[in-house]
Amino acid sequence: MVVRDNFTFSELEKWLNERHVTEIECLVPDLTGVARGKILPREKFTEDRGMRLPEAVVAMGVTGEFPTEGPYYDVISPNDMDMHLQPDASTVRIVPWATDPTAQVIHDCYDKNGRLIPYAPRSVLRRVCDLYAAKGWAPIVAPELEFYLVARNTDPDMPLKPPIGRSGRAETSRQAYSIDAVNEFDPLFEDVYDYCKQMGLNVDTLIHEIGAGQMEINFFHADPLSLADEVFFFKRTLREAALRHDMFATFMAKPIAGEPGSAMHIHQSLVDKASGRNIFSNEDGTPSKEFYWYIGGLQKYVPAAMAMFAPYVNSYRRLARNTAAPINIQWGCDNRTVGIRSPVAVPSARRIENRVIGADANPYVAFAATLACGWLGIQQKLEPTPECKGDAYLGDFQLPRSLGEALDLLRHQKDLAEVLGEAFVTVYTEVKEIEYAEFMKVISPWEREHLLLHV
Repeated sequence: MVVRDNFTFSELEKWLNERHVTEIECLVPDLTGVARGKILPREKFTEDRGMRLPEAVVAMGVTGEFPTEGPYYDVISPNDMDMHLQPDASTVRIVPWATDPTAQVIHDCYDKNGRLIPYAPRSVLRRVCDLYAAKGWAPIVAPELEFYLVARNTDPDMPLKPPIGRSGRAETSRQAYSIDAVNEFDPLFEDVYDYCKQMGLNVDTLIHEIGAGQMEINFFHADPLSLADEVFFFKRTLREAALRHDMFATFMAKPIAGEPGSAMHIHQSLVDKASGRNIFSNEDGTPSKEFYWYIGGLQKYVPAAMAMFAPYVNSYRRLARNTAAPINIQWGCDNRTVGIRSPVAVPSARRIENRVIGADANPYVAFAATLACGWLGIQQKLEPTPECKGDAYLGDFQLPRSLGEALDLLRHQKDLAEVLGEAFVTVYTEVKEIEYAEFMKVISPWEREHLLLHV
């Protein structure tokens, strides 16, 4: 079986044998980005294995719940039918923290007729990338992923706190770009970089972000599917490494009150495959019409895509004025107050940064959605608004303020559904409604504090 990058199953078996692998983790990313799947002994992992999982496994909420009725079952059979899994051999990696030699392989999901399951996250990203490929274009992305290190927390009712570093003390002040603050966690990051090296993850710069215990890791630019795989692997790797150093790593968008939220800024550009030219730049180095149309697409469609960029109720706590997170869809060059930024770059590296996306977003879904917005902009030749050259925080909110509002916008946006697939949008919104309903059952401390005796 030939898969991406022309890596055949026989070559995969050779790779496993050379490393004396005894177990295989067969992984499928679900809608939340959680790794689902099965663990097999090496001798059971064969080309004709025919591994299967129920269809709904990739289409459940973060609470593990499913809808009990409604449009969800217009897409997913109520008979609990199977998906047929096929390994993408190019994704194979060693599990560096495993005691015995263990490999992990991401699988794609197909139905019994050999068609990709349309609501599986990798399927959606493949669908969008195929649109660009049909035009002879290759999307290039580079994510910047923020996260917090926090002290172990076994009681969900207790607020999170920064962890203890090598000095024996926790951070109590803002340490943006501090080298010494990063060095507080050297033992952890030495393990993280070692794990990433063993797994072949193309991580680049590590910096300390604004919040106490908040870090950022940057990835080298590459094609969207391989980078989504790397972000998926990295999240899993970082959480495991943190646990081994008696702390948690979290990609929640807003884990600590009073601290900035965590984003996944995605830099994106388009390359003409025939010439290798960045189509965001003209021959004379000026921005191309496609560059502006792409921005126009982001401006028009990002609000309706917010349920994919900010997928949880917690996500909307991050999007507030003057907190290093955007509140609108203005665009600008070298301006970090806007939602859509064009960094300073030579013409061959001209790119657009979507700063709206949270670190809690599923990378496959987020990449697919932002590329879909830009695709629609180019296809419809949407002109952007004038460049914002001042402080965009002085402008109005232009983004949904809650998950409920975002889901309503997504449901009514037919253009995005056409690009991403109506089956995906139906399943995604139905699953998110279940999560939102679960959240609404919870009474928060704020409500008890301010409403109990005053209303």
